[in-house]
Amino acid sequence: MEVDSFADIAEPFNERVSRLVWCTVTTVDRKGRPRSRILHPVWEESTGWIATGRSSLKAKHIAENPYVSVTYFDLPADNPLGQKQVFVECKADWEDDAAEKRRLWDLIKNAPPPVGYDPALFFQSVENPEFGMLRLNPWRIELSALSDMMTGQEPQVWRQKV
Repeated sequence: MEVDSFADIAEPFNERVSRLVWCTVTTVDRKGRPRSRILHPVWEESTGWIATGRSSLKAKHIAENPYVSVTYFDLPADNPLGQKQVFVECKADWEDDAAEKRRLWDLIKNAPPPVGYDPALFFQSVENPEFGMLRLNPWRIELSALSDMMTGQEPQVWRQKV
């Protein structure tokens, strides 16, 4: 089911990404092959932020092809039919403004657990030249659940208006 606005899915989206926090992010290598890894984005509305290394393999992939796929998935042990997913198709780019990087560092550091963590564990300080803030700009977000699929209910899909 298509929704008109991100606001239509904001509440269940935020509940899922704030609870699950870790997701699979897939880039495409120089030979057109997918490469996935587990990352921890922090979301502000429909924009995701990932603190990551500027010379990482994902950075090299994104330099060649900026499109990434993000997948959150849970499987509650007490209720396998309670499985929920979030699929986010994005264009990724780097935030290079020093003041904005500081704001995002503080956002991540001060967010309550499990969303927040101290970026200094990986980068020592915001001035570290290896510290990068990768922005996820979604063009499509899909929320689905196993129980919905079993009853024929369509996933909720929001598309960025371009």
